[in-house]
Amino acid sequence: MPSTTTKRPTYFEELRERGYSRRDFMKFCTMMAAYLGLEASGAAQIARSLESTPRVPVIWLHFQECTCCSESFIRSSHPIVADIVLDKISLDYTETLMAASGHQAEAAMKQTMEKYNGEYVLCVEGSVPTGADGVYCCIGGKSSIDILHECAEGAKAVICWGSCASNGCVQAAKPNPTGATPIHKLIKGKPIIKVPGCPPIGEVMAGVLVHIITFGRLPELDRVGRPKAFYSKRVHDSCYRRPFYDAGLFVETFDDENAQKGYCLYKVGCKGPSTYNACGVMRWNNGTSYPIQSGHGCFGCSEENFWDNGPIYRQMAAFPGFGIESNADKIGMVAAGVTVAGLAAHAIGTNLRKTKIIDKNIQEGREAEQGL
Repeated sequence: MPSTTTKRPTYFEELRERGYSRRDFMKFCTMMAAYLGLEASGAAQIARSLESTPRVPVIWLHFQECTCCSESFIRSSHPIVADIVLDKISLDYTETLMAASGHQAEAAMKQTMEKYNGEYVLCVEGSVPTGADGVYCCIGGKSSIDILHECAEGAKAVICWGSCASNGCVQAAKPNPTGATPIHKLIKGKPIIKVPGCPPIGEVMAGVLVHIITFGRLPELDRVGRPKAFYSKRVHDSCYRRPFYDAGLFVETFDDENAQKGYCLYKVGCKGPSTYNACGVMRWNNGTSYPIQSGHGCFGCSEENFWDNGPIYRQMAAFPGFGIESNADKIGMVAAGVTVAGLAAHAIGTNLRKTKIIDKNIQEGREAEQGL
C-alpha cells in the first residue's frame, strides 16, 4: 500500500496548477541556488527535488512578536517564495494567515500533527513568556509554552524565525517582565535552526526551507545555530560604505555634510562591524535597499542581546578585526600615516634601486676602460 506521503502532490505540481510556467520555476530554483551559495549544478538539483518531493507540511506558530517575519517573507523578490510556504502549497497552520479560526484552526493543527508525525516542520515566530506560568501569551485556552512543547514533539525540525524566537529580542531586554525566552532554551532533542533578524530577509527564510526540501537535512550552521550561507560574514565586510571607513571618513551627526556625502556611519552607532548577516548583499524589497543604504546605521538586530548592548546611537568602543580597525577616531590619521609612509618607502626604494644601477654602470665602465 502506498503511504500518504507518496500521495501528496510535489511542489512543482502544485506550482504548475497555480499557473506558474516552467521558466518561472527555473528562475526561482536558480535564485535559491545562488543565495545558498551552491555550485553551477545546484539549480538543477533544487529543480529535481521540487519536482519529485511531496510538499513538507508546515506549522507556523506566533507568540510574542510583531509579525514582521511573516511580513518580510510575503514581500520577497519572487512570488514563488511566498506561495511555496504561505499559501495552499505547504502551510497547514498559522494564526496570522489562515482562513480558519477558533476550533477549526486548532483542529487543522492537530490533524497535521497526527497525520504527519515526524514529517512536518515547526516554524516559530516570537519569544515564549515563561513568567507567571505563561499567562502573558495564551491561544485557545493554552499557554504558548504548552503549545510549543506539544507541537515540537512530532516535528522533524524547528525553525526559529526572527530575533524574537532566536534570542528573545526586545521582549527579553532588561528587565524582561514576561520572562520572554528564545525557543532553543525551551526545546531540547530536536534539530533547531535560528534565522535571526528583525525581521530576517524573506529570501533567507525561503533559502532555509528550500535547503531542507532539497537535501533532506538542515543547512550547515555556525556556532550559535545560524545558517552559514547567510550569517558567515559581517555586515561591515559587504557594506558599500566600507571604503569610507578605511579612509577615515565618518558621519559625525545624521544631518551633517558627511551624511549627505554617504560617509561611514560607524561614529553614529552603526553596529555593522559586529553583526553577522547578509543585509548588504541580499537587501530587502526586491533587493532595493537595507538600513545602511537608507542612511541609518545597523543596530545589530541579528545578534543576541542587541537591545541590551548599549544605546543604539552610541559609537562602539572597539570591535574584533584588524588592528587598524580598533579605533575609529584614529583610523583616519593611521590611514593617512600609512599612505605617507608607503609613499616615502616607495621613493626610498626607488632611489636605492637607481643608485645601485648607477653604481653598477660606473663599475662596468671602469672595468671596460681597464680592459682597453
